[in-house]
Amino acid sequence: MSFRFIFLFVLVALLSSSCSLLKKSGNSDMETVMLDTLDVPLVPQPQVYRGTRKKVTDLLHTKLEISFDWEKQYGKGKATLTLKPYFYSTSELILDAKGFDLHKVALVQRDTMIDLNYEYDSLQIFIDLNKEYTRTDTFQVYIEYTAKPDELESHGSAAISDDRGLYFINPLGEEEDKPQQIWTQGETEANSCWFPTIDSPNEKMTQELYITVDTSFITLSNGKLVYQTINDDGTRTDYWKQELPHAPYLVMMTIGEFSIVKDSWKKDSSSTLDVHYYVESKYEPYAKKIFGNTPEMLTFFSEKLNYPYPWDKYHQIVVRDYVSGAMENTGAVIHGEFLQRTDRELLDATNEDVISHELFHHWFGDLVTCESWSNLPLNESFATYGEYLWREYKYGRDAADHHLQGDLSSYLQEAAYAQADMIRFDYYDKEDMFDSHSYAKGGRILHMLRQYTGDKAFFASLNLFLTKNAFRSVEIHDLRLAFEETTGEDLNWFFNQWFLASGHPTLLINYHYDTANSQQIVIIEQKQDFETTPLYELPITVDIYTDGKVEKHNITVTKGYEEFIFDTPRKPDLINVDAEKMLLCVKKDKKSREEWVFQYYKAPLYLDRYEAVRKCGTYARKDSAAAKVVLDALNDNYWKIRSLAMKNLKFVTERFEKETKEKLTSLAQNDKKAAVRATAIKSLNKYFDDESLVDIYKEGIEDPAYSVVGEALTALANTNPKEGMKIAKTMENEENSRILSTIAGIYAEHGSEEESDFFVRNIKELSGFGKINFLFAYEKYLKNETRKETTVNEGIETIEIIARSDAPFYIKLTGIRVLTGLQQEYNKRELELNAQIIDLEKQETLPDGNAGGSQQLSELQMKRDKVVLQKNKLDELLTDLSQDESNQHLLKYLGN
Repeated sequence: MSFRFIFLFVLVALLSSSCSLLKKSGNSDMETVMLDTLDVPLVPQPQVYRGTRKKVTDLLHTKLEISFDWEKQYGKGKATLTLKPYFYSTSELILDAKGFDLHKVALVQRDTMIDLNYEYDSLQIFIDLNKEYTRTDTFQVYIEYTAKPDELESHGSAAISDDRGLYFINPLGEEEDKPQQIWTQGETEANSCWFPTIDSPNEKMTQELYITVDTSFITLSNGKLVYQTINDDGTRTDYWKQELPHAPYLVMMTIGEFSIVKDSWKKDSSSTLDVHYYVESKYEPYAKKIFGNTPEMLTFFSEKLNYPYPWDKYHQIVVRDYVSGAMENTGAVIHGEFLQRTDRELLDATNEDVISHELFHHWFGDLVTCESWSNLPLNESFATYGEYLWREYKYGRDAADHHLQGDLSSYLQEAAYAQADMIRFDYYDKEDMFDSHSYAKGGRILHMLRQYTGDKAFFASLNLFLTKNAFRSVEIHDLRLAFEETTGEDLNWFFNQWFLASGHPTLLINYHYDTANSQQIVIIEQKQDFETTPLYELPITVDIYTDGKVEKHNITVTKGYEEFIFDTPRKPDLINVDAEKMLLCVKKDKKSREEWVFQYYKAPLYLDRYEAVRKCGTYARKDSAAAKVVLDALNDNYWKIRSLAMKNLKFVTERFEKETKEKLTSLAQNDKKAAVRATAIKSLNKYFDDESLVDIYKEGIEDPAYSVVGEALTALANTNPKEGMKIAKTMENEENSRILSTIAGIYAEHGSEEESDFFVRNIKELSGFGKINFLFAYEKYLKNETRKETTVNEGIETIEIIARSDAPFYIKLTGIRVLTGLQQEYNKRELELNAQIIDLEKQETLPDGNAGGSQQLSELQMKRDKVVLQKNKLDELLTDLSQDESNQHLLKYLGN
């Protein structure tokens, strides 16, 4: 504690009392003077500010030579970095390098190396250069090192579950059904776990990678494969070179056995671009079905942005146990294994949103990069909106608007417990930026900006933003300035309320028709908490439907309470506020039942029908017209509305039982969309307890789509458990995770000890997201009170292996959650048994001796003791797991 601090502390202590007594010294008379209260403000504390990293040294180029020790999971590297002072002269260089063994740090001068003095704190290297360099100088530093990523402490986020940078998958080849692979994940600042760099998004560099591997392996990196060299020791070195600059976190490398399916994109009339897909050999026949729209996406985005794809290739690769969904590494995107699907599996999902998202990043994120993680929405919001643009172009506005609604739901779900500025400089950890704000909310904000400026201005602004900032890093104001330069309008109001503030509007919309004056009054109130959320300026359209005509009005909501008056000859059939359905908000719209019915049939957009079907589903119990809307929606042109209608049939079946059953049967058998057929079978089983539907379910089991097969098998087991179990037995050898999880669910409900081997066998073979539902079904199976102790113990041991494994974060978390669920189950049983024991002990002694009561009490106590023993074992296991675990997110869950 410094002297000045002590002085201030004493001063504040003296002055903060509410009154003081001044004493005259020198005589016995004392004069008392009451002083006014003096309020001393607290000394302000510095606020957290996550600014852009200061550029002291500019990293121009990285040359990296790397080989691997698979057994130790080490990377053995030689890095040559070309650098220059950014502006100010410097004689020191600071590099990020996490957990390395450093063998040599030297200055490269022509053909010689001069050893340099340095200090290393395991996170950064502080290097003393041989002299002071100015911004007109360049210099090269050579570093020889060993990277040991597996020995680093694990961190991460919900989006990127680990941050050790370099990953060895099945390094010793001991896992029979898993390939040996090496891959990297650089975002946010994890590439400095395997090569020394300035690991910041506001840095840009070119690169060369020399990757030495066994000849059986294929490599992939950024840029072009220039040549391959066979070495004397039987290994091969692949030389990859990227000549255009990008951020260090975008550097990637993958190694393994892959099938390469070659495609191409016609960039212009005279040149083509290599577009290759790297998959496991099993999925080679399906690679073009998985990725096949990529060349068309390249054309669409290039033309839409009026900015041709800027990089030298576009390859995509699928790896095992990936720590994220996918990553936009420049020209070489990594995807998680969920993307690999057979032709049957592609009937249920294509994951095109992921593919379009990562491709759009190559303009927003790779070409133009956020300068700090506080500005991450400049990367992720655009990539999310890229998904919308592709859907709109390829599949129509209904498909795009459905996706837009999904983004709103995702954001609002998160906003219920956490709201933050989009561009936030006060995050606790940079990984916190990877949330539904940066992705989903940001995509919605860009859609509103597009609706406000119009398509021509919106895409012209994006082109200007990209052109002015190509191969540079940016902040949010660069985007605003591009829009302002294009449109000629000050847009601070828009960016301030949406990007630089938290929350969203909560709107209450009421209606009143003034018959005397032939005027429709629309009352809009903003109900959000104004202490934490702005009063918004909301330019929107209002469509008024009267006598078969539609009048469009543009209004701007600027107050907490506003009335908008429209002259109409009679009471309108519908007033459609936010007719473009583009607002990011929570909305309570006080339309009448008749107006919701009218909206479904007459308003043009997916979201019009979406809102109407949901509302009519709630009104269906009392209103036959509303019920008829839901019934008719089963015939909607867009499949998601048909599916939505099936989820709102609760009261419709009471009014239109025969019609509903007939329509669901038709959808189950004939709809072109697998998801609709599956939902129809599920709805039949939910709303109609009818043995006559067994044939429909059996027919569904023969469907080509696994989603339909799964729902049909579940429905059959619910209707006829014996028959369901019988057919499930015949399908145990299916490889599809959806079917295996369905069988697991049936066994959890109806199975015996005999089915235990099915769980143990398949839990080891399943991987990726398919393992999650299977694990939860296994938990339900083990919780059955009829299970033998040996069966439960085997299950706990099996799940413990998963919880302790090197599996992806989400798999380990699921394993821990299952163990926690079992612990809670045994805790509940203990409480129930204790209550029964206490009740029995309170009972009076039975007549003719208490042998019966004593025996019952003894049995309950023995049962309770076994339960307590199992519960204690689970307690000890979870405690042991928490002591051994290093991942902070898993530790947080275990701690809770």
